[in-house]
Amino acid sequence: MAFGWIDEQAELRRRAGLVRTLRPRPAESPLLDLASNDYLGLARHPEVTEGAARAARAWGGGATGSRLVTGTTELHTELERELADFCGVEAALVFSSGYAANLAAVTALAPHGSLIVSDAGNHASLIDGCRLARGTTQVVAHSDPDAVRKALQTHDGPAVVVSDTVFSVDGDAAPLARFAEACREHGAGLVVDDAHGLGVLGAGGRGAPHAAGLAGADDVVVTVTLSKSLGSQGGAVLGPARVIDHLVNAARTFIFDTGLAPAAAGAALAALRLLRREPERAARAREVASELHARLTDAGHQAVRPDAAVVSVRAPSPEEAVRWAAECRAAGLAVGCFRPPSVPDGISRLRLTARADLSEGQIERAVRVIGETRP
Repeated sequence: MAFGWIDEQAELRRRAGLVRTLRPRPAESPLLDLASNDYLGLARHPEVTEGAARAARAWGGGATGSRLVTGTTELHTELERELADFCGVEAALVFSSGYAANLAAVTALAPHGSLIVSDAGNHASLIDGCRLARGTTQVVAHSDPDAVRKALQTHDGPAVVVSDTVFSVDGDAAPLARFAEACREHGAGLVVDDAHGLGVLGAGGRGAPHAAGLAGADDVVVTVTLSKSLGSQGGAVLGPARVIDHLVNAARTFIFDTGLAPAAAGAALAALRLLRREPERAARAREVASELHARLTDAGHQAVRPDAAVVSVRAPSPEEAVRWAAECRAAGLAVGCFRPPSVPDGISRLRLTARADLSEGQIERAVRVIGETRP
């Protein structure tokens, strides 16, 4: 029978407690949201939603084609120019998603004969980029510059080191400056995904590479998403102008994909301008994360100290993690639930988002609910 193996896989997932289901949410929800990636609380900000509506009225519902045909509007180039200026790089290129941006950066910058050194904790989009690239991939220990250095020593040709800046599971930050040092010893490039750093780390939310003193470096390429701190959708690659020009000509997820919808570009641009005016939002997100961590650990939970806005709380098992998250929801609190195979170390967790717009009362309520529903 066609696809008969799917039923076997479904039964294995059921037995392991790893079945995933979609849960459509209403436009208005009574839940306290600590599950989304809306770090700065901008997804529903009036200026951001008006930016989306204004762009849709001016440019239509869709980009109408790939970026190289009809999918590049003046709005796209305006967003790219302001993103590059904000993050301190020469140029930027906007994609339809952060996933597409990562695929583009890794595949286009790791040609045949090159070595890709990939951190063991990297996001799935970076991992898939490594799989699709024509270079050879070597996976190294998590956040270990010495392991990166040893891997680079085994290769004489072109090489690139690939890493998240802030890892999405535990919210820990990569040692970017030390990664860059290892790369420069061997003439390798550094490609980093700042999805969880932009808007949270660096001066006024300019990102983890900016905080590490790597903004504008000619050997560093940064990918970002517009769907987290900027409350919109889409992604971008930031870096030297010659790298961006190369992506325009060589990145398949740029050349063959429809451009980002104008509404998303308009929303992201409005959010970026708002962040420029209100840089304190970045510091507030970090403050909330620290407070959540302190209160959770004081209550006896095993929580990982956050380097940005992600707070991870260990759960006893995948089944208990799912049950814990469900009971939090029943008590009015939405939290993330990470479990195998989404986590590389096999440890299940609740994943909390420390949003800049959370009040002290909401923080207290979240900690109380997590404690009352603890397995």
